[in-house]
Amino acid sequence: MKKSLGVLLAFGLAGLQFVAVLAVVFSSYVTSERALIEHARDLLRDVGINTIEHSKGFLSPAQGAAELAARLAQNEVISSDDSQLLEKLLFQQLQITPQFAGVYYGNEAGNFVMVMRNIDGIAKFRTKIITNDGLGRTTELIWRNDDFSVAKHVFDPADSYDPRNRPWYLKAKAELTTIWTDPYIFYSSKQPGITLSAPVASGADGFRGAVGVDIEISMISDFLSRLNIGANGKALIIHSNGDVIAHPNAALIKTQSDDGTLRFANIREIDDPIARVAFGELGYEGKERITKETPSDFIHAGSRYVSTVMPVISEQLPWTIAVYAPEDDFTAVIKRNRTMNIWLAALVAMATGAVGLALADYIYRPVRAFAVRTALVSQGELDPDEPLPKTYKELERANAALVQQIVARREAEHEYGQTFNMASRGMAQTSADTGLIIRANARFREIAGYDAADLEGKTFADLLCPEDVALWHKTSAPDSSDFGRVQELRLVRKDGVILWINVNAFVIRDSRGKPLHAVLTVDDITQSKSSESQIERLNKDLSHLARGNTMGQMAAGLAHELNQPLTAIAQNADTALLVLDQNAQDDRELRDILAEIEQQSLRAGGIIRALRSFIKKDEGARVAFDFPVLLSQTLQLLQAEATDARVTIETEIAGEIPKVLGNRVQIAQVIVNLLRNAIEAIAGAEAEERDIRILVRREGDKLRVSVEDTGPGVDPSINLFSQFETTKPAGMGLGLSICRSIIEANGGELGNEPPQGRGAVFWFTLPVYQFA
Repeated sequence: MKKSLGVLLAFGLAGLQFVAVLAVVFSSYVTSERALIEHARDLLRDVGINTIEHSKGFLSPAQGAAELAARLAQNEVISSDDSQLLEKLLFQQLQITPQFAGVYYGNEAGNFVMVMRNIDGIAKFRTKIITNDGLGRTTELIWRNDDFSVAKHVFDPADSYDPRNRPWYLKAKAELTTIWTDPYIFYSSKQPGITLSAPVASGADGFRGAVGVDIEISMISDFLSRLNIGANGKALIIHSNGDVIAHPNAALIKTQSDDGTLRFANIREIDDPIARVAFGELGYEGKERITKETPSDFIHAGSRYVSTVMPVISEQLPWTIAVYAPEDDFTAVIKRNRTMNIWLAALVAMATGAVGLALADYIYRPVRAFAVRTALVSQGELDPDEPLPKTYKELERANAALVQQIVARREAEHEYGQTFNMASRGMAQTSADTGLIIRANARFREIAGYDAADLEGKTFADLLCPEDVALWHKTSAPDSSDFGRVQELRLVRKDGVILWINVNAFVIRDSRGKPLHAVLTVDDITQSKSSESQIERLNKDLSHLARGNTMGQMAAGLAHELNQPLTAIAQNADTALLVLDQNAQDDRELRDILAEIEQQSLRAGGIIRALRSFIKKDEGARVAFDFPVLLSQTLQLLQAEATDARVTIETEIAGEIPKVLGNRVQIAQVIVNLLRNAIEAIAGAEAEERDIRILVRREGDKLRVSVEDTGPGVDPSINLFSQFETTKPAGMGLGLSICRSIIEANGGELGNEPPQGRGAVFWFTLPVYQFA
């Protein structure tokens, strides 16, 4: 990228000014913001403490009133059995304590006196008196005005209320101390409340009854709604079970249960999404009780909030005060101030930049003239000897040195270009990054058959045979430090002709070792490769001919040398049979042995004569014979070899097998070769399954014979039926090739197919004998 020095100077000066102002603005902002956040946390803590004290002050009169009434009843200052006097006492307590919703007393006899605030409009207060005198139970309902006068008085024989079964009574009786129930929604008034109960003792450990006080706590929510916690902050009270019992919006704390009754909303379900995010974990059962003030911060809907959770008020009131407020309520002013300061900094920087640009243009004008002159000299549009423009002395000296370098470089590039274009070898430049051909000389284009336009957008790999592309990419990339190649590859000319080329590739680097481009030199070696191939084929033919002559001589010598002892063996066996016929005692087992010796000696002579005939390209006599009989005889010859190798040979003959037409000895030689190959393969593999299976079946006018083994299989790199191809250390590579020639000479085919499991499968066919 080209950069203007004048613009850089201007922007540099303006940028320095802008950065300096921003540094001052942000340092001041960070310091102020930190102080305000600490102030916000102090405010939240003070709100929490204030709420705790207010809650204690709100509830402590109830505890004092209940305990006073209990002591009066306990000390019989007011007889707990005198319902009228007890009603007056409770009535007075209810009048002087506005947060009380009701005050009541119940005893072990089931007697009950309750005075509560009335909401049906008949009178301001309502009394309920239950009397159990041993003869029966009566329930009175009395509505009273502020002066204790009766507004209405009725009896309710259907009432079944028994204080002795209520939680406040049972808990006070069990613990014999002042107790608080969990907050709940009062059934009659539908307002949130809590019940306090104090026992009335009888003697040292006796229990006479309990005094209870119902306290509406909705005024705590009113108190929270009047708190000023920033502009949008809120405080709420959460019970130990996660229920929200006080909230600035009192309507949010009540929700309906499945049975239709009202209950407190849990912090995890309250319709205050910010409170759910801030304090939702307080609603899980098993959550440890908060024992110390816990400040935190969180993000909701892209805004940052601060929050504080206060420790529980007491063991009797396990309430947690939770307060949250947006940071912007405390930092919005300094954020607006910061934004204003940034705009001021930008305006100052722009003004400074304009002045700097004018100053830089004045300084840069001689430099620009020098740069233009250098570019014109580099492009050859200006003579280097032209006089210099008026500029700085330092630039004049630099200009002289630079012009000399430019002239020298242009001369070197000209010489290199002529050498590149006129070279007798094909040459091409490729990009070190992409491998694309940058340019190619005439000889390269002649070899490839492309002109300069055709080579645009092509890589050298695009010109190669698809099979050789992997060889080219297998070496290191052109931009690596060890790149360098000398390879023989095949190139596909534009007209489709495939050429053999010799490629020499290397990388040109700059003084720092960075690759600039790669240079390829290419020579057409198609003619030399063709000559080498012809010489190789000629050597192979001569070698084959020499081996064939040697084997022919060996076969002739062996046939001549072995025929005489085999003839002698056959004659001696025949003589022994004649002597045995003249002997009075007929030894059947000895006769069979001598007959087998005679038969096998004659068969050995036949094999030798057939082999000699095959090497001499003599097809031999083709006759009709019974193939299963020949297979049985051949297996007898290989049984000892198979037993030594611990190999089992199984034969399966499918259906009735007709006679086949062929040279019996040559076919036996093929069977022996295939079976011996299978035995040697299994013996060398040390396989657990060591089996050979021979399947014989008729297929139309052919007899098909398959030999399947459990050896290691066929090496895919070996051309099975090529001469001199072998995997055996001492093999000549002629067995399968000769076997195929024998089978084809007898009118059949020999091949290999993949097995169902491991091992190898070889098969051959023979023509079925057709009766005339």
